[in-house]
Amino acid sequence: MVGSHLAEFLIERTDWEIAGLARWRSPLDNIASLIPRINRGDRVRLVDGDLRDEASLRRAVQEARPDYVFHLAAQSFPKTSFHAPVDTLDVNILGTQRLLNALRDHAPNAVVHVCSSSEVFGRVSKEKLPINEDCTFHPASPYAISKVGTDLVGRFFAEAYGMTVLTTRMFTHTGPRRGDVFAESSFAKQIALIEAGHADPVVKVGNLKSLRTIADVRDAVRAYYMLVTVNPIAGSVYNIGGTHSCTVGEILDALIGMSPARDRIKVEVDPSRLRPIDADLQVPDTTRFREHTGWQPEISFEKTMRDLLDYWRDRVATNGSCHLIR
Repeated sequence: MVGSHLAEFLIERTDWEIAGLARWRSPLDNIASLIPRINRGDRVRLVDGDLRDEASLRRAVQEARPDYVFHLAAQSFPKTSFHAPVDTLDVNILGTQRLLNALRDHAPNAVVHVCSSSEVFGRVSKEKLPINEDCTFHPASPYAISKVGTDLVGRFFAEAYGMTVLTTRMFTHTGPRRGDVFAESSFAKQIALIEAGHADPVVKVGNLKSLRTIADVRDAVRAYYMLVTVNPIAGSVYNIGGTHSCTVGEILDALIGMSPARDRIKVEVDPSRLRPIDADLQVPDTTRFREHTGWQPEISFEKTMRDLLDYWRDRVATNGSCHLIR
């Protein structure tokens, strides 16, 4: 999701040549708007690589010769990490190590954005809200543990090798193209299927009490661009996030309230959607980043939710009932 929006932002707002790292089997649905440009060689190209394979990363870096690097790739689903913890740790921690090794050797002057996560803070007491960058880590999933490693690897390369590595801890961000394994996108997809008559009027949910602060993905990628272009400071770490805090249940209520089927939709807790531990108080203090760059979120919570729901309506209309509910 994020990489596709970032590529579109950079095409529109800069004159940069853009290289996107892709595995040979990676689906290209999210960059459908860019395929004509890729085929023409018009400022965008794909380079083959895999975070598990350092040789492929070295080839990719040598081919792309980057001035700026946005390292967004990860095994990014917290729930999946409980079932595949070793794979999550390998991709996210060692994958970051491999990529930074390749950059140190072949593009040492690049400005590198390493994407950590607000999940590193995990279970935070109410007394520590809003969460600032100095809050202690208390990861609540193998994914969160992997992002602690990602965070520290990035800082290490800045301090040990003098590389301009910047780390972000982005809080919940969503919008069109959000994967359906994430709560709010799963809700929107289920509602779209119900509206189209492809599913019974029941939305299956997990923990609805968890508190989140929501940002739009399009605000997030604008923040990432400003991160690397507005006086980047090697080794700096920033919280980035929105200003609208609400429970997951309130997100669900907002999406249902936007549906013509709202009066007949029921909600059902699905135990398989519950995590063993949940990071349930995710409210950021973004003062450091805002003061450094001047960034502010611009897109409202309501627009983000409506655009997410419309995205799934379009997908369902195009593909019918072939999408399974997750």
